[in-house]
Amino acid sequence: MKVLITGGAGFIGSHLADALVSKGASVRAFDNLDPQIHENQSGPPDYMNPDVEFIRGDILDAEALENALDGVDVVVHYAAAVGVGQSMYEIAHYTRVNALGAATLLDILVKGKRKLKKLIVASSMSIYGEGLYVDSAGKPVSFTKRPALQLEKGDFAVRSPETGEELRAVATPETKPLAPPSIYAIGKRDHEEMFLSVGRAYDVPTVALRYFNAFGPRQALSNPYTGVTAIFGGRLLNGKPPVIYEDGTQSRDFIHVSDIVGATLTAIDNPAADYEVFNVGLGRGISIKEVAEVMIRELGIEGKVAPEITGQFRRGDIKHCFADTTKIRERIGFTPALTFEEGARELIKWMRT
Repeated sequence: MKVLITGGAGFIGSHLADALVSKGASVRAFDNLDPQIHENQSGPPDYMNPDVEFIRGDILDAEALENALDGVDVVVHYAAAVGVGQSMYEIAHYTRVNALGAATLLDILVKGKRKLKKLIVASSMSIYGEGLYVDSAGKPVSFTKRPALQLEKGDFAVRSPETGEELRAVATPETKPLAPPSIYAIGKRDHEEMFLSVGRAYDVPTVALRYFNAFGPRQALSNPYTGVTAIFGGRLLNGKPPVIYEDGTQSRDFIHVSDIVGATLTAIDNPAADYEVFNVGLGRGISIKEVAEVMIRELGIEGKVAPEITGQFRRGDIKHCFADTTKIRERIGFTPALTFEEGARELIKWMRT
């Protein structure tokens, strides 16, 4: 099996490449080495598996991409401009790279009549906006965003628009209506729809994976839009407290990169995944304050530093979103192997180097 990973020199792509090589696959990584992630590297990063064929190229360069697709059986599409906040002030750039990049890849596949064994596209939990909530009677409540006036008063709860009661967050299933709150999230929703539409039309087995908050070794520490775990770890290793917005009770679903890879391999191998969308998360909401506390504990610096909870807020931030993993577990048999605490321990060990 020959696999092309677009964005293959990145955080998740490089880990997936390692796993595929260990399974005996022939792997080709196509990546433009964006300086925001790769710090002006001229060649593949040191962590790149030497058995992976590396091609430096841009996802918008149709000729380079067509060459990279030569002889490929499986394509995993990771190449994208990343960063939710940044997407809101570099709108044209994010739309061009993400939407047109996906279109360029699909155009080549269709016009070249390439019959792939599998096409995987990386989606994101960000397309949900807020996760799923229920009221005191357990009834699901449609919710989009918290009013700025409420946040300015220091009230960070999610409240019913009708009654004002505080709503309870529950696991978010794939069936929840999408409400992408950023240009990045809109692009990821479009990725899903574009790939699945083309896959069905041309009988190319296609799977969209909605990754939740991935973390682990090789995260781009120089990138201000990297994950909160890497940001907190970097501050703590430099003797600085983690800075937390709102009241710290907002929660996310953190899944270790090794489990992201496990889910992706399962989707490649299992035909029951074809033409489906799956949440890829731990299935547990972890508060941002708890993330900081776990990392402080794993570093052994309790009592020396504490999270700095600012009470400030960022417009557009969501309160809670964590995955309902029922579908991926029951349909294709995937269950994450690492707890957040185990993954945090590994991340910190790597960051010390």
